Amino acid sequence: MQQHSDRTGAPAGCPAHGNIQLYGPEFGSDPERHYAHLRSLGPSAPVDIAPDVQVELVTSYDASLHILQNPALFVRDSRRWNALNEGRVPADSPALPMMGYRPNALFSDGAAHARLRQAVTDSLATLDEARLVRLTQQSAEYLISRFGAEPLGQAELISAYAQPLPLLVFSDLFGCPPEIGDRVIVGISGIFEGTPGADEILGRALAELIALKRHQPGEDLTTRLMVHSARLSDEEVLHQLVTLLSGGTAPLTAAIGTSSALYLSDDWPAGLPVEEALVKTLWNYAPIANYAAHYPTQDVELNGRTLRANDPVVISFAAANTDPKLTAHREQLSAKAHLAFGAGPHSCPAKDPAFMLVATAVESLLNRLPDVELRVPFKDLAWAPTPWSRSLVTIPVRFTPRTVPSAPAAQPAAPRSAQSAPAASPQGYAAPRSAQHAAQHTAQHTAQHAAQHKGGLFSRFRAWVRGE
Repeated sequence: MQQHSDRTGAPAGCPAHGNIQLYGPEFGSDPERHYAHLRSLGPSAPVDIAPDVQVELVTSYDASLHILQNPALFVRDSRRWNALNEGRVPADSPALPMMGYRPNALFSDGAAHARLRQAVTDSLATLDEARLVRLTQQSAEYLISRFGAEPLGQAELISAYAQPLPLLVFSDLFGCPPEIGDRVIVGISGIFEGTPGADEILGRALAELIALKRHQPGEDLTTRLMVHSARLSDEEVLHQLVTLLSGGTAPLTAAIGTSSALYLSDDWPAGLPVEEALVKTLWNYAPIANYAAHYPTQDVELNGRTLRANDPVVISFAAANTDPKLTAHREQLSAKAHLAFGAGPHSCPAKDPAFMLVATAVESLLNRLPDVELRVPFKDLAWAPTPWSRSLVTIPVRFTPRTVPSAPAAQPAAPRSAQSAPAASPQGYAAPRSAQHAAQHTAQHTAQHAAQHKGGLFSRFRAWVRGE
């Protein structure tokens, strides 16, 4: 039965009758009210981030920064998680895919973290800004060509634009051939949608991509990770690619969607650049809302509360960025002082490319559809009822239809049968097979797929770029 606010205005699940619930329709409809009540309890308070999963949520900007910048006392390795080790976390909990350990830089500490992160940051440093902008513009133009000529001049920007655009860009930056790129998109999209078997589709596709790059290296992020001096194993490369995908897809979708809607809202001052809308989004609607679980290495006192060793402490980037204690002097802070990209040793290594991609995507939309406008006021748009991200569910818009013909609608690449799936790794992603086996399998499967299917989103995008 749905709980409701009591007469004091406290959200459902307040300490009088249990922890505040950071999930569900009531939270999604007004997260700021929940954060305001939690702030009244101190810089941190216990919440349920999923059914039967309690974490300590940090809502204070200063306390969040202290934890993020103190890796000796607060570590990221979730294998320490008391409740999980004691069997108190439901096996099907939606918190597990977000908080469970994976062998990547995000869940590593110390020397292991430094090694993996260096490989990622050095690989990202090779990205050419002009190429990233051009690729984002191409992806935007392709997607707009698919819905921009609709006779009614109406579209839903999240599903038609904000969701697929980062996936097209990532597939290209990873150096995916079209067929593998199709399955990468199907896999990562399915993971966020909760589609059974999506993690196996993604794991197989990335394993085949890595095997392919062993024989055919290129100027792409996958190859850069593989040849880095850190000497990552194939499984480590796979998990860093998954981190880049999962850490970029949902947040970039949210940022593109919210920034576009904010810019198109009636309240947005005319003449302000797109970058201002993006900065406001990062401050007020942090795409990654509540995440970055840390585990104290010992009992820690935080403003009179004891944070127990190895109990998860989650950072509310959304609440920290809107901390009223910042209001008086936020205008004097750097535009980059927000915590939307994190802080400390685990801060996002791709913040600059991410900002550039989102700004370019919003600008491309406005340039291609100059009279685009919201069909629903910004204040009436619905937010996803999830604790992890701050993302609009839909953004209905109207515009004058473009005169160019619409590109053919893409069909998702059909996954292979479960019988052909390799054994999954303990982390849920398919373990890389031998390079020779995977390369042979890739060639055979590509031929089969081309014969049986018209191609998925990435295949059609690449064909469109080539003018086919």
